[in-house]
Amino acid sequence: MEAGTVTLLVVLGVGFVVVLLLVMIVASMYNKLVALRNRFKNGFAQIDVQLKRRYDLIPNLIETVKGYIKHERETLEAVITARNLAASAEQVAAANPESAAAIRNLSGAEGALSGAMGRLFVVMEAYPDLKANQNMMQLGEELSSTENKVAFSRQSFNDAVMSYNTYRESFPSNLIAGTFNFSEAQSFEIEVEAEREAPKVSFD
Repeated sequence: MEAGTVTLLVVLGVGFVVVLLLVMIVASMYNKLVALRNRFKNGFAQIDVQLKRRYDLIPNLIETVKGYIKHERETLEAVITARNLAASAEQVAAANPESAAAIRNLSGAEGALSGAMGRLFVVMEAYPDLKANQNMMQLGEELSSTENKVAFSRQSFNDAVMSYNTYRESFPSNLIAGTFNFSEAQSFEIEVEAEREAPKVSFD
C-alpha cells in the first residue's frame, strides 16, 4: 500500500473518530437537557396535585363561612373570583410548564388568591363561633397541610428550574440548547411582596 494511501486512511480514520466524539458529546448534552427539563416538568406535576387540592377545599370553606359572615359578601366574592382565576391559570400552566408566561401568570394569580384568603382569615378572627365550628377546624387543618405541601413542591420545582437554566446557559451546552430550542424555564414565585407568605390558617 502506498504511503499516500496510508496517510489518507489515517486522516479519514482520525476525522471519523473526531466526528464520532463530537456526535457523542452533542448527544450527551442534549440528553442531559431533556432529563433536566423532564425533572422540572415532573416537579410542576407535584405542585399541580396540591394546587388542585386547595382549589377543591376553598368552595367548602366558603360554604361553611358564609352562614356566619353574611355581611362580608365582598370579601367572600373576592376569594371566589381569585380562586377561579388561579384555577384557570393553573390549567394553562399544567398543560405547558415550559411556558415562562404561563408560570408567571400562575404566580400572579396565586399571589392574588393568597392575598384574598389572608383578608378572609382576618375577617374570620372576629367570629368566635365560626372558629369553633368543627367543620371549620377540619377545613383549616386540611388547608394548612395543603399550603405546606404547595410550598415544599414549589421549592423542589424551583430547584429543578435553576439546575436546568444553569446548564442551559453554560457553555457549550448553551449552543445545543439554542440549536434545539430549549427555552428558559420560569421559577414559580409569588411576586407581590404583601402576598408572598401563604395564608396562616389557625382556629385554636
